[in-house]
Amino acid sequence: MSGIEDREPMTVKGEILLREELDHLTTQRPKISKEIATAREFGDLKENAEYHAAKEQQGLAEARIREIESKLSRAQVIDVLSIPSSGKIIFGTTISMVNLSDDIKVSYRVVGEDEADVQTGKISYSSPLARALIGKEEGDVIKFESPSGIQEYEILSVLHK
Repeated sequence: MSGIEDREPMTVKGEILLREELDHLTTQRPKISKEIATAREFGDLKENAEYHAAKEQQGLAEARIREIESKLSRAQVIDVLSIPSSGKIIFGTTISMVNLSDDIKVSYRVVGEDEADVQTGKISYSSPLARALIGKEEGDVIKFESPSGIQEYEILSVLHK
């Protein structure tokens, strides 16, 4: 199964952040190797905490490098600015809405799985809220099942930015 169905949507910003992290990790490789070499000089490797810490750091860094490379190879980068605005909620749009039960206003941007962070207003396209929002437009009322029960929101605006 390799094709479009294996692609993971990602915003341009998400791709940039992953590439920056990858660059940082790959530039750390020589430093980590040097730490391992220095720690080897301390003697018996069985009881050498510095050596084991450096090897663990190397393993974690290499695993993260492989993970990022895999994500980038599967990414379908979507630039919302290259898509004509239709007023409908799509991947990459920012939505302002009001909770109809308590009148609290919230704003979310629909992003890829790896970019999602509710604390900063980014929700995954596969979340129950995003699935309820996709295709809707300003003025629509949506209902979705949250861990605390059925929630109802009115969409105030859809920003295509």
